[in-house]
Amino acid sequence: MKKMVPPPETISSAVAHEEQWQDTFSAVGSVVAVRGVMIAPEIPGTVKDIAFESGASVKKGDLLLKLDTSSEDAQLRASEAQGEWARVSAERLRKLRADNTVSQSELDQAEAALKQAEANADTIRATIDKKNIRAPFSGRLGLCLVNFGQQLDVGKSVVSLQSLSPVYVDFSLPQQDLAGLKPGFAVRATTDAYPGQSFEGELSAINPDLDAATRSVRLRATFRNDGQLLRPGMFVRIEVILPGAKAVLAIPATAILSAPYGDSVFVIQSKEDHGAKVQVVEQKFIRAGRPHGDFVSIESGLKAGDKVATAGIFKLRNGSAVQENNEDTPKPSMSPNPPNS
Repeated sequence: MKKMVPPPETISSAVAHEEQWQDTFSAVGSVVAVRGVMIAPEIPGTVKDIAFESGASVKKGDLLLKLDTSSEDAQLRASEAQGEWARVSAERLRKLRADNTVSQSELDQAEAALKQAEANADTIRATIDKKNIRAPFSGRLGLCLVNFGQQLDVGKSVVSLQSLSPVYVDFSLPQQDLAGLKPGFAVRATTDAYPGQSFEGELSAINPDLDAATRSVRLRATFRNDGQLLRPGMFVRIEVILPGAKAVLAIPATAILSAPYGDSVFVIQSKEDHGAKVQVVEQKFIRAGRPHGDFVSIESGLKAGDKVATAGIFKLRNGSAVQENNEDTPKPSMSPNPPNS
């Protein structure tokens, strides 16, 4: 009966090895347009013409919407007629004043009337110009939210206009990372919308004050976004890449057994048992560092060349006999891209 022992547990394994990793700070952020606005009228009016298509790209100054200006056009013609009469009157009085036929006060009154008539005409022209709504900057339009003949109030949403190249990404990091940050550091962004694709940017601004509730600092990165794939409001994962690389001891993350009393791994060792070599595991406590893809750096508890169990660790205990089978286990990767489930 002493020779009857449980059969060895089948596990997969990996060897702890040294690698050069670049230090990074990880966070989640949101894409923000460098310039973005909801187009709305400054004065009320009735929609006369819609000069854009939903989703179109526009240049600065392109006409987007015309409101009815028939009343203002009539007022402008009347104001221009008054201005012409005031100009002729002022010109006539200047000639008469040169001959001392009229007083200086009469000439001053005529010139003041001319300036007032010109100002009235400019006011009406400004009103007409505000009823011709134009793009304040170049960008891409959203969905049209108005219809022909619709009466618009001040501030009524017409269409969203967003500048998509470049774009900002705003995110936060804890205050302990602040000393290692500097504008100009490279930043990498990934999003679930484009699996396997990353976007390269640059850290452009660091907020001078911290959030008193979370003790975190807000940061902003700038991305060229030439393909206009990143859209305002999009959720992205951010990595701030610090300059230089550091040697680390790496093992797959699946090798680590987490427990309230600490993290541990099962190190595979060979020993003699009744004249035969068998493989057993020894549980060792470790201090884990930062993750990178499917791997985790180990700060203490292991040395390079140690072989650790990476699958089936929940059925192991200290001294368990094991046998290795690495054929059916997925290979860990620095850039994992699991299929969408």
